[in-house]
Amino acid sequence: MKHITSLPRLARLGFAAAFALFSSCQKDAATTPDLAVTGRADSTITTFRHPGVVNSQASLDLVAGQANSGDATRTAGYNKVIDYMNQYPVPTSFPSVVYAVAGAGSPTEDQIRRDCILAYACALRWVKTGSSTYAGQAKQILNGYAYNFQRYSTADGPSGPTEFRQTYLEAAWVAPTFVAAAEIIRYYKVNGTTGAGWSDTDVSKFSDFLNNLKNNYVNNVPGAINDINNWQASYCYAKMALGVWFNSTAVYDTGYDYMQQHMSDFIRADGNVAECGRDCHHLQYTLCALTYAAEIARIQTGNTAPYNFNSQAIKNGWGKYEESLEGSTQCKSCQNAGDNAVFPGIETAYNFYGTTRLATLRDRDDPYGVPGDKTFLGFTSFTHRSIGAAR
Repeated sequence: MKHITSLPRLARLGFAAAFALFSSCQKDAATTPDLAVTGRADSTITTFRHPGVVNSQASLDLVAGQANSGDATRTAGYNKVIDYMNQYPVPTSFPSVVYAVAGAGSPTEDQIRRDCILAYACALRWVKTGSSTYAGQAKQILNGYAYNFQRYSTADGPSGPTEFRQTYLEAAWVAPTFVAAAEIIRYYKVNGTTGAGWSDTDVSKFSDFLNNLKNNYVNNVPGAINDINNWQASYCYAKMALGVWFNSTAVYDTGYDYMQQHMSDFIRADGNVAECGRDCHHLQYTLCALTYAAEIARIQTGNTAPYNFNSQAIKNGWGKYEESLEGSTQCKSCQNAGDNAVFPGIETAYNFYGTTRLATLRDRDDPYGVPGDKTFLGFTSFTHRSIGAAR
């Protein structure tokens, strides 16, 4: 399910004209610069840490060591990685064009969402086992998109034609998961010594793929819809992740600053999240995106400001979702809803905040795999449960 909000006709024509200007191949990065968000950059980034998107060398060493030592809780989380890989074999072909379909999906849209998480699962399995087989599988997926993907397009859905702006959101969902996997394969060292052996040529080609996603799709999210909701939260997370990959403070800070400036729009003063009256999962898109963005900042410099923006709005938002599951919320009650599964970002949020309310929420669906619609990375019960301040 995707958030579709009507644009004025003139804006729609503007988007169509903009799309007509670029070809099926990616643009040069200089043709679509990352425009700074109004305001001063506060991220404090000077030097980027790698791997540094949601996981770090230290946190991965910790969880792999615990799993390999037989820790039952960590192993239960790791088994979700194995389950996912058993369910989805590594593909041998990759789409050149991915078709976004509003309110439904397409075979290529389903594949790219599935595959970016699969690359991440393979990378995590390599971290845990040290087996080059799994590093090789992750590289096969990452290279598959690097050498084959050309563009997003749209196709008709159950409600009619899909607006092209839907491609912006789709790219903002998959880009940070691809980066999380690629950061591990590019930088992680098993036992502190053994890397995955990803060639410089392949890394460069993968960077071209990410620039395509960033310049032609992710950068267009702000202003693509009239409200501030899960679209822009996904933008913040994607831009921060991409900034880490490119070692670019300019890219990183466009996401960071936007999140800081709009936290009160994402999560209101009473803790209710934008779209909280809509259903039981769109608000979790916002919460997962903001939580993972905050975790990136924590890993990079120990900067916990995003977790504390607007009186710990992220914590308050997750707490309000727990209220909705109890049926006591001011917004939509999710007590008996059919779409009330808890998303895996809660594990990461609970590791930071550690409140009783969030413990109650995380315990509902422990251990965590991935969201059913594969919009955000998962396996957080393996990567983030009780890791403390490891970074």
